[in-house]
Amino acid sequence: MGSPRRPGPLRWLWYAAGGALPSAYREWVCYDVTCRTWPLRHLLRLLVQLVPVAVVLLVLIPGPMWVRVMAVVSGSLVGLAYSFVFLYEATEHRACKAGYPHGTAARVRAESRAARRSRS
Repeated sequence: MGSPRRPGPLRWLWYAAGGALPSAYREWVCYDVTCRTWPLRHLLRLLVQLVPVAVVLLVLIPGPMWVRVMAVVSGSLVGLAYSFVFLYEATEHRACKAGYPHGTAARVRAESRAARRSRS
């Protein structure tokens, strides 16, 4: 079996923003939320959502640049921390949107961990 079909850049941006992908990318979504780097992938999706908002805020907030930067960085850190609190729920929701039953992502990650442990 080959690797799952990956979305192109525009579809990936849509997916990163919370959109659902067509069923042709179903296996890739499962891979995305269960591979070894899934928390980093989650962080990347969050940053893609955050950067445009941060740029707009930097432009629109009045005051000295250092104040604007500190406001955006502080708010971003709070938002990222809050999002990581719901890391497991967010990835399960993405898997459900791709058509998998709730709990699939956690089960696949657990099976993968068990397989890695048994090999070592």
